[in-house]
Amino acid sequence: MAAPSGRLNCEDFSMFQEVLKAMRTIDDRIVHELNTTVPTASFKGKVDATQTCKQLYESLMEAHVSRDKAIKSCIAQTSSVVNQLREERAKDADNLTLIKQLRKEQTKLKFMQSELNVEEVVNDRSLKVFNERCWIHFSPPKHQ
Repeated sequence: MAAPSGRLNCEDFSMFQEVLKAMRTIDDRIVHELNTTVPTASFKGKVDATQTCKQLYESLMEAHVSRDKAIKSCIAQTSSVVNQLREERAKDADNLTLIKQLRKEQTKLKFMQSELNVEEVVNDRSLKVFNERCWIHFSPPKHQ
């Protein structure tokens, strides 16, 4: 359930969202994954729940870090474009095409920044579900 390795397209916000959606698959399917891999009391002896929970936790953390880096990278890239457009606008304040482009990039930047909030909610939800099911078998490190 690893995240896709496709690079995040920072230019097109729709593509940016589509890639993030694909990268969030592990979080979207966390309940199913836990139900199919972590044994109930009656099947305890057949599966190593500690190892299963540990592997799932590591996969979750890897996906969370990967998405966080990708989102922040796009925010930095788009911020750079916004700053460049601001400088150009300062030199040519009457250029309507430039002003429209700046507004478009600023809007995209705000949407990308809001994805960090979405990411926080998705991560919290996944960890809550994970902890509800795996707390007996595995305790994650405290440095979250």
